[in-house]
Amino acid sequence: MLCVTEKKITMNDTKQHYDAVIVGLGKTGLSCVRYLLKKGSTIAVTDSRVNPPELSTLKNEFETVPVYLGEISAEILLSSDQVILSPGVALDNKAIKQAIEKGIPVFGDIELFCQQVKVPVIAISGSNGKSTVTTLVAEMTQQAGMNVSVGGNLGRPALDLLNDKGTELYVLELSSFQLETTFSLNAHAAVVLNVSPDHMDRYASLDDYALAKKKIYSGNGLMVINQDDDVVNAMRETSRKVISFSLSKPEGNNFGVIEEHGETWLCQGEQRIIKQTELGIKGEHNVANALAAMALAGSVDVPLSVMAETLRKFSGLAHRCQWVKTINKVSWFNDSKATNVGACIASITGLCSLGKIILIAGGDSKNADLSSLKPVIQQHVKKVILLGIDAKKIADVIGSDVEYEFVTDMKAAVELASKSAEAGDLVLLAPACASLDMYENYQQRGDVFVAAVNALEAS
Repeated sequence: MLCVTEKKITMNDTKQHYDAVIVGLGKTGLSCVRYLLKKGSTIAVTDSRVNPPELSTLKNEFETVPVYLGEISAEILLSSDQVILSPGVALDNKAIKQAIEKGIPVFGDIELFCQQVKVPVIAISGSNGKSTVTTLVAEMTQQAGMNVSVGGNLGRPALDLLNDKGTELYVLELSSFQLETTFSLNAHAAVVLNVSPDHMDRYASLDDYALAKKKIYSGNGLMVINQDDDVVNAMRETSRKVISFSLSKPEGNNFGVIEEHGETWLCQGEQRIIKQTELGIKGEHNVANALAAMALAGSVDVPLSVMAETLRKFSGLAHRCQWVKTINKVSWFNDSKATNVGACIASITGLCSLGKIILIAGGDSKNADLSSLKPVIQQHVKKVILLGIDAKKIADVIGSDVEYEFVTDMKAAVELASKSAEAGDLVLLAPACASLDMYENYQQRGDVFVAAVNALEAS
C-alpha cells in the first residue's frame, strides 16, 4: 500500500495503529525502516516531500510499508507509539510538536543505535573538521588491528553498522541535529572539536547550537576538550576524566605542539610524535584535527607510532582543504565543505602561510553572522570572488578594504581567479556558505570547481 498525496491525510485514511512512524525518507530514514522491520515492528513512513530520495528503494524492498507524502501529518504521528525523526526535520515542526505535546516519544536513529550497542563508541562532533577526525580515528584504530565500523553523519547510517560482524569499536560522526534527539549515548570517548556559528536558520542562538553539541559528552566516558575553543572548554566537567588538545605547548599528558630548533612537533606531553611538516594534511586547523584524532585513538590504546604513520599517509578528504593542482606556480585548493564562517576562517588561516590568497566564496549563509570574516580577509586575502544568493551580504561585510568582484557561476569564478593570480598565490574555494542555492550539495559544488580548474590546464 503506497499513499502518495500532497493533501492533508486524516485518521480515516490510516485506520491503523503503528509501533513507530518514521519521519523522513532519506538514507537515515531507510535505515530505520530496515532496522524496525527486522525487529518485527509495524511501521509507517511520512515525508513532507512528494518524491523523497529513497522512495523508489523503499517501494522495491518493502512495498507493503505505508508511506504518506506531501506533508508531515500530525494525524499519522498521533497514530503511533513512537516517532523516529530524521535529522533533517526540526523538532519545532508543527506536527512533531503536537506529537511531543501528546506524550509520544520522539527520537532519532542514533538513539535507537545507542540502545542496542554493546561495544565501545568513539563519538565526534564539531562545527568543522569532524569528518576528517572521524576518518583519521577510524584509520588509526584499524591500522592498530581493531575491527572498526565507521558511520553516522559520515558514510553509512549508524543502524546499518549494527549488521557488521565482529565489530570491536564504533567510530561515529554526529551532527547537532542527530544529537538533539539522542538521550542514551555513553561514548567511551567523545569530542566537540569546535563551535562556530552554523545552522542559525535552525537554532535561535549560538548557545542553543552549542547545547545540542554538548550532548555528545553525556555519560561517563573520556571527554576530549579543545582547550583553544572557549565554548568547548566551558563544557569541561571536573568530575570526569578529561584530556585536552591545543595548538600551544601541552601541559601534563595532554596533546599539543612544541617548537624546537625551527621545527613544530605534535606531542603528547613531552613525547614528540610527528613533525608538522610530515603531516599529509596541511594547515593549522588540520594540526588541531590531528591532535584531536590522536587523543581519541589513544583512549583505545593505539600506539603513538601507528598514529604517526597514519598521519603521514592521510592526505585528506575530498572537498576539505583538498589540494587540486598547481598551474603556473598558482596552487588551487577545494574546501567546498567550508559551509560556515568558522570553516572559512579556519581554511584561510590554515593556508595563509603558503602564499597570498584569492578567495572564492558565497552561497546561502543560513542567516549566520558574517562579520568575523572581515578581519581575517583583510589580513590574509588579496581578492575575493563572490557568487550565490548571499554574495552581496559578504561584500557588505568586507567593505572597501579588500578588492572583490561578483560572478554568476563557478566557471566564471575560476577563470577570473586565474587572471587575477600571480606566481606564488593560491586560489581557495572556501564559500563560508551552504551550496543549495546553486548546487545539489557541497560535493557537487566542489566537483564543478575542480572541473573548472582542470579545464584551465587543458585550454
